[in-house]
Amino acid sequence: MGSWKSQVGKHSVLGILIDAVDYTTVTNEIIRAAHRRYGLSVSPLAVHGVMTGVLNPKQRFRLNRLDWVVPDGQPVRWTLNLLYKSRLSDRVYGPTLMLHVCERAAKEALPIFLYGSTPELLARLSRRLKKQYPQLVVAGMRPSIFRRLSPEEKNDVAAEIRQSGAALVFVGLGCPRQEVWVYEFRELLSVPIIAVGAAFAFHAGIVPQAPIWMQQAGLEWLFRWYAEPWRLWRRYLLLNPGYMFLVSAQVARVV
Repeated sequence: MGSWKSQVGKHSVLGILIDAVDYTTVTNEIIRAAHRRYGLSVSPLAVHGVMTGVLNPKQRFRLNRLDWVVPDGQPVRWTLNLLYKSRLSDRVYGPTLMLHVCERAAKEALPIFLYGSTPELLARLSRRLKKQYPQLVVAGMRPSIFRRLSPEEKNDVAAEIRQSGAALVFVGLGCPRQEVWVYEFRELLSVPIIAVGAAFAFHAGIVPQAPIWMQQAGLEWLFRWYAEPWRLWRRYLLLNPGYMFLVSAQVARVV
């Protein structure tokens, strides 16, 4: 088992260490680790993900021990640019990162494994990915059981992934469960593991994505809240203002 990562600086956003990188950098590192069969733990984080670490010390510990935590949300990118002059022109959005990696995996004969969601969604996602990237090999799929795995179940899942021959794993469990999964499996698997959030539902065609203009303006949360108000209201009405307040305090300390 091994973990490999090039030397890229991390920056604290409310105590969560974020890598100020772009799609090309992260994709290249994932593909390189997949070829070399090195473990690499990757999670794109938006405001909600950052705040789960702010509010939960155990989750903060997990996040800060992942190899790559990248700015999934525009507000996180803006914070990096404001505090650290990162000059990032775009975020590293989990669903888009997944497509970048799948495109490279298809071209370079790197089989993938899909973990999370339901059997029906996984089947639909696999069909659509292979239609978009005909050379892509989906080595295996396993749905979520929607609870924490026992030690025995973790070993069984890890063995299934290893036996599948997959060179990298996408995890779609939603935040913060997927970051916990990536953290717990990073030592069990010698392949990159990438948490991609709602990407499974988006790319399976089950849930619509926000229009590009809303994504670029940092208003994706408003689109998703409108689509699923009862599920997401706490996330956006409580955590977003909390993030803004805390970041303002961090900026004041720096300035």
